[in-house]
Amino acid sequence: MLATGLKKLTGGEPEAVGEALDLVAGLDDALVHGLARMGEARAAALAAFAGALGATPLGAAAREAAGKAAAGSAGDEHVAVLAGGRAAVLGAVHDALLDRLDGALGRARASWEERPAPAEVPENLLVAARSWLRELAIAGWRGVDHDLVSGADRVIEGLWAEPALRRLAVLLDGLAAELRASCPVATMERVPARRWADLWTRAVLLARAGSWAGAAEPVSGRLLVLGVDVHEHGTAVQAQVHGVLEPAGGEPRLVRASVAAAKVDTIVGPAVWRMLNAHPVLLTALAERRALELTDMPLTAGGDLLWHEGRARPGEAADPFATARIRLGTATAPAVPPLDRHPVRIAEPVLLEGYKSDGRTVTLDGTALEVDTGRLPSCGPLTPALVKASTACIGLVRWDGGRWLLQPLAVRATVKKAPVEAHTGDWALGPTDPKVVKAEARAGDAVAVLRERAGRLLRK
Repeated sequence: MLATGLKKLTGGEPEAVGEALDLVAGLDDALVHGLARMGEARAAALAAFAGALGATPLGAAAREAAGKAAAGSAGDEHVAVLAGGRAAVLGAVHDALLDRLDGALGRARASWEERPAPAEVPENLLVAARSWLRELAIAGWRGVDHDLVSGADRVIEGLWAEPALRRLAVLLDGLAAELRASCPVATMERVPARRWADLWTRAVLLARAGSWAGAAEPVSGRLLVLGVDVHEHGTAVQAQVHGVLEPAGGEPRLVRASVAAAKVDTIVGPAVWRMLNAHPVLLTALAERRALELTDMPLTAGGDLLWHEGRARPGEAADPFATARIRLGTATAPAVPPLDRHPVRIAEPVLLEGYKSDGRTVTLDGTALEVDTGRLPSCGPLTPALVKASTACIGLVRWDGGRWLLQPLAVRATVKKAPVEAHTGDWALGPTDPKVVKAEARAGDAVAVLRERAGRLLRK
């Protein structure tokens, strides 16, 4: 990213973004207290939300849904319209922000093309999911108790049994788990209103249409890795690889490839990579900084490679910084699927060079961009100290809390007058820092111990 692009990006947010988010906040507040307990102020906020959709195809339906909600008689259709309107407003914010980012980067983006939808799914499962989600909206987050959360158990069990509905099953399972852990919500000092409303909205829309996932098309070619974003939770870990795909006979394009595994909260630091050892080809490419040769790997319209180890093999060494310098400017970014049009989903790979860093921001020709060091994973060698000493970075530009942030995936720095390069995936095959290796040896192999105990229990 050049200084001119950085200045253009950080030069204020697009017009009306703040007003749009205020409208969404009004609906979110109604969901906190429940559609059964609206009151005049929340009914007015819901009417304003519906009014903002007046010029859209949802206009008339949104006005009816807001009126029914205010009267305490909202049905499944009205709840779906409110969720759809909320997604539409946040989608418009997403589009405005992404247009600003693409303009700053000079990045071309593919247009969205519908692909054939998957086979029909059992309607009774979707009806059951919609019923529980409507109960949540009526009760509000403050009205959630163990009985209400338990009502989702049989719904989720049924969804898990249907492969085409696994996406909805995972979402409802996660939402129910968060609500159960927070019960009774009425006693919580602060409710995560935006997060729970985001999860609820996505679930309502998935429960209307089933999968929303179009078919994937096979691609072959060379994948050049830029970096890996590690998402770690107490019970799961996911490695999302960002790279440039050079398809056979086609133009380069930006893609992602994700692999995930379940874990327990005692597995942290470099040990989390061992939970992903079912993907040795991908981990080898990350640790050894190699390209990957792909054969008939499924690729969605949204730019996600559906990873199959058997369809990839390690290629030659490939410097991610060289890839970013040569290919990022010419690679086409993927279209964003309708359901993923949300500001928090923005995570675009960029290359910054020749900046100055104080650890909190990077500054290029007088323009500063805040660094999100809170996203640096503990499973790799990338640290805030290295970010502070760096002058070049491959990272993801995100939008969060009304500002643009840079999440480093790799840096080049000078430490004690020596050049240093660190990537989040450097320890994918195990740590290379002697101090970390010794610390792990002293602590023991938690993964091996847990697997041995699990095997012992299964043998019983």
